[in-house]
Amino acid sequence: MNITVLCIGKLKENYWTQAVAEYSKRLSRFCHLTIQELKEERLPDRASEAQEQAVIEGESEVLLKQIRPGSYVIALDVKGKGLSSEGLAQKLDQLGLQGESDIVFVIGGSLGLSQNLLNRADFRLSFSAMTFPHQMMRVILLEQVYRAFKINHNETYHK
Repeated sequence: MNITVLCIGKLKENYWTQAVAEYSKRLSRFCHLTIQELKEERLPDRASEAQEQAVIEGESEVLLKQIRPGSYVIALDVKGKGLSSEGLAQKLDQLGLQGESDIVFVIGGSLGLSQNLLNRADFRLSFSAMTFPHQMMRVILLEQVYRAFKINHNETYHK
């Protein structure tokens, strides 16, 4: 299975890059993982709603251009469907059984994703009703994908 994580912004702190590197290494047993960091748009101080919307649209367009035709897109969205770890494992397993071998997870910037991108998504996944920094979400996502593979392989990490 090919898994791509499309994300806005670069990891700035060393502890995030170390965590991503560790989970990337662990995931290499189960899938081919690609992480694409795309440029974060500048937002002026005290930005208007229109300026914020322009940033959301701009970042989302850059993300959309990176999605290959035929990819199964899972957008991280606070208003999406919440799954347990077992539920995510089941979702990934079902996708594999359905022949979906190119999975793209999309993490937007600090303002989120455009409606256009959300409409392109095949599934909208929520980790919580709370908002998390998008850098932290990358680590949380990778940990949960790793956990899902461990569950699906009946390995002990999960408990």
